[in-house]
Amino acid sequence: MKAIIEGLLFLSGEDGISLEQLVKITEFSVDEVKKTIQDLYNDYQSQDRGIQLEFLGNAFKLTTKKEHKEYYKKLLEDEENSPLSESSLETLAIIAYNAPITRVEVDNIRGVNSSYVVRKLLLKGLIEEVGRSEAPGRPRLYNITKRFLDYFGLGSIEDLPKIEFEKNEEPDEEKYLFESKYKEEI
Repeated sequence: MKAIIEGLLFLSGEDGISLEQLVKITEFSVDEVKKTIQDLYNDYQSQDRGIQLEFLGNAFKLTTKKEHKEYYKKLLEDEENSPLSESSLETLAIIAYNAPITRVEVDNIRGVNSSYVVRKLLLKGLIEEVGRSEAPGRPRLYNITKRFLDYFGLGSIEDLPKIEFEKNEEPDEEKYLFESKYKEEI
């Protein structure tokens, strides 16, 4: 149970996860979840752990320990000057073509959690928070920045290459689930 809740805390990223969500997802009792959260909290209090469990904004979140902040700063400074990864470029493209967009919407398009990549792009100044969505929980909305345009040599968002989708000439895959496209020769 402890590993499940720890994994959920990790996956929830900067948004965190509420007690109610943990109970609903795990189907454990409120008391079991509270005890597990307390056990994890105690585990993370150890001096040899680099993260801690905090309750912020009505959600449990894994955060880094303040006493190690000079090391985190060095990493962030290195990240700021590092080249863009494939996942960063993919995330940037999704944001550029769909802005304003929430991180969860980016996750749905990419099929993976994008919390870390979004934080890196914010740090590099290539994207910015532009408000809050009206969706439940009022998630942050992201858009590209002037620095993004400069980085890619664009005058405006309209200078992005146009994406044209070809009309699929293939038969609907769902209709032909049990028919092979390939014929056996005798």
